[in-house]
Amino acid sequence: MAGFPTLVGDYTKGDFTTADLAPFDAIVFAAGNDIRHLPKGLDEREFWRVTQIEGVPAFVARARQAGVKRLVHLGSYYHQVLPHLADTNAYVHARMQADHGARALATADFNVSTLNPPSIVGVMTGIPARRYEVLAAWGRGELPDIPDFAPAGGTNYMSVRSLVEAIEGALRGAESGKAYLIGDQNLTFRAFFQMIVEAVGGTRSIEERNEEHPLLPDAFIVPGRGHVLSYEPEPGEVAMLGYRRNDVRRAVDEIVGSLEPARAGHQ
Repeated sequence: MAGFPTLVGDYTKGDFTTADLAPFDAIVFAAGNDIRHLPKGLDEREFWRVTQIEGVPAFVARARQAGVKRLVHLGSYYHQVLPHLADTNAYVHARMQADHGARALATADFNVSTLNPPSIVGVMTGIPARRYEVLAAWGRGELPDIPDFAPAGGTNYMSVRSLVEAIEGALRGAESGKAYLIGDQNLTFRAFFQMIVEAVGGTRSIEERNEEHPLLPDAFIVPGRGHVLSYEPEPGEVAMLGYRRNDVRRAVDEIVGSLEPARAGHQ
């Protein structure tokens, strides 16, 4: 990405003007904050108001004013799979409001769509991947203080490659004003953790326990530990968007391979 022109700003502060956005034919909005970005000590509802409920539609409105023709908003799957969570979870409510607010700005001349993806698996060359470094080290048995189990429950996983293909498909042919629930493989957390172990060459068998795990804290399991958030994306939408399925294990192997040069350099 270093070879691309860069325009730096904070969408929550209105840093991107209509003049900044006017040269673009299309925009992919992938800046929506999630639970990992919530600062300690900050009022949660206020944070979501600024970064999601008001911040996302405000940016989309500015893109429309600038004459941009297409905008793909990357959201999150929770409110589309389990809409009742929006009644009790401030984060899910905010994602839902951002999604609805963005798509409400679509016009005959401004195509707006939302892709709501699940848990994404992948890394980008040159950018630190601390989470996966820790997972891989645990998979190799180098972190004995972290026990060999996975928390109860599971979710849908999707590779970065599949997500990028879906984004390209949405840029080319998404129906304006539509939200697409995208995804790939339904896995228990145990199955995903086992996939990590096997990818690094480990032979240990990971068990499932209904306990909080340091590598996947309860705060990151939005529907609650023990719940399996599974679904199948609509086949016609998968075909239209043109993204591949069954790509998670390949992505895990790619992640492990990308970590090897850095690991070798530290040995």
